Amino acid sequence: MKVAIQMDPIGPINIDADTTFRLAEEAQARGHELFYYTPDKLAYEEGKITARGWPLTVQRVQGDHFRLGEEQVVDLSTFDVVWLRQDPPFDMFYITTTHLLDRIHPKTLVVNDPFWVRNYPEKLLVLDFPELTPPTTIARDIGTIRAFKEKHGDIILKPLYGNGGAGVFRLTESDRNLSSLHELFTGFSREPLIVQKYLPAVSKGDKRVILVDGEPVGAINRVPAEGETRSNMHVGGRPEKVALTERDLEICRTIGPRLKEKGQVLVGIDVIGDWLTEINVTSPTGIQELERFDGTNVAELVWQAIEAKRA
Repeated sequence: MKVAIQMDPIGPINIDADTTFRLAEEAQARGHELFYYTPDKLAYEEGKITARGWPLTVQRVQGDHFRLGEEQVVDLSTFDVVWLRQDPPFDMFYITTTHLLDRIHPKTLVVNDPFWVRNYPEKLLVLDFPELTPPTTIARDIGTIRAFKEKHGDIILKPLYGNGGAGVFRLTESDRNLSSLHELFTGFSREPLIVQKYLPAVSKGDKRVILVDGEPVGAINRVPAEGETRSNMHVGGRPEKVALTERDLEICRTIGPRLKEKGQVLVGIDVIGDWLTEINVTSPTGIQELERFDGTNVAELVWQAIEAKRA
């Protein structure tokens, strides 16, 4: 198949952790032809959705992990698959790319389905499953957020459309910084904030469960660094091997059919203790760590699902 990958610059990535690199590596091994471009090179040109980029080959060699062919402009409707793999922030730039890719999907299979990526961002899809999530409020109004804190005491405050643990704050019952943080966030952004009741179980780890076409294929545990609330690997969280619990499987059984129906082929959900906190559909990570811990070729399972859809 002809496969285009829309991703952030490939040069600086960590080839031992980057999920997009692993997906490209597996695609190449399966005989698929790769084309790479960054999201700023996506365009609408007189009825066509185009991308300016390069034919791509990858290799697992530190510091020499990719080769590019000659730059060219391609019509993405001539491709079999386009991967939507740039990282958030989930801003209007990101949203515009989903609108453009909508115009070629599903004739060209865009993974994950851009319509539902746009309508199911990480911290909003969980609102459809309140029985699975900790107490949560989304608001910009300081009065609403303050009332939530007064009710629950120990809370997590974070940007609604952030990623990678950036801007995540824990405010304990005695903390007096809520107003200052609210001023900080609202001073540079018009977006609401999300607040959730703090879950002490996070000290034992924040589990990332990987689902492929709605089915769980395994999980890793991400343990916060000493003195840190956040467990994201971007901010020093330590990945470790972990098994799926019956509660994890119950959560997956509940949300999996919805993910499959909406074309979300590769999804990473976050589970703290018994509670679902996020459903990551924009650019989920963690498959390399899972493959190392469990010996499961997750990238192969992803491509098998895609190839079945194309067939």
